[in-house]
Amino acid sequence: MSTVLENIFNAILDGAQHQVTSEIETALNAGIDPASILNKGMIAAMAEVGRRFEIGDFFVPEMLISARAMQAGLAVLRPRLEQSGVKTHGKVVIGTVKGDLHDIGKNLVSMMLEGSGYEIKDLGTDVPVEAFVNAIRTEKADILALSALLTTTMTSMQLTIEAVQAAGLRNQVKIMIGGAPVTEDYARKIGADGYSPDASRAVGVAESLLIHKIVEKPKL
Repeated sequence: MSTVLENIFNAILDGAQHQVTSEIETALNAGIDPASILNKGMIAAMAEVGRRFEIGDFFVPEMLISARAMQAGLAVLRPRLEQSGVKTHGKVVIGTVKGDLHDIGKNLVSMMLEGSGYEIKDLGTDVPVEAFVNAIRTEKADILALSALLTTTMTSMQLTIEAVQAAGLRNQVKIMIGGAPVTEDYARKIGADGYSPDASRAVGVAESLLIHKIVEKPKL
């Protein structure tokens, strides 16, 4: 890894937004390929953030700071990525379900996924079932990510999955869920494709779901 890419990597780990944007400008001016900046500098850094969270070296505040630094860098890099035709890993529609106004966990998952190369459409909080269904259709989403922090709003996850099924869109999108009261058993019970207990593992779940989506054959 070149020195400037190492600097981007380390600046994201440190949560140093201004340094991240400055180093990305330096890398671009030096002629470094935008895809290399994204993959070797930024995505690699966010993978390390996730690893440190899982082993207890990072906690939620550190993850948020690093994710915000990554987002600042993406704002600089995104136009060049689009010009060079770099494709995202997939498109994720995400939101906190109807009746739930909590957004910290949802925001962190969004930032971790974006930092790992996914295109994000964030619908916000207290999202009606119909809005999720419409977004799957209009955004051509690969993944629908549902968040809930209250046991009383978890039922909205099941209602959303049922609505996606009723709309004839279930075979077009993978659905993952998460949030403090959510469990893997509940995910299976309501027909979700995946479950993540925290933001750091959400990236791995998304990757697994898209691999399965690619290899699945349409039912005759």
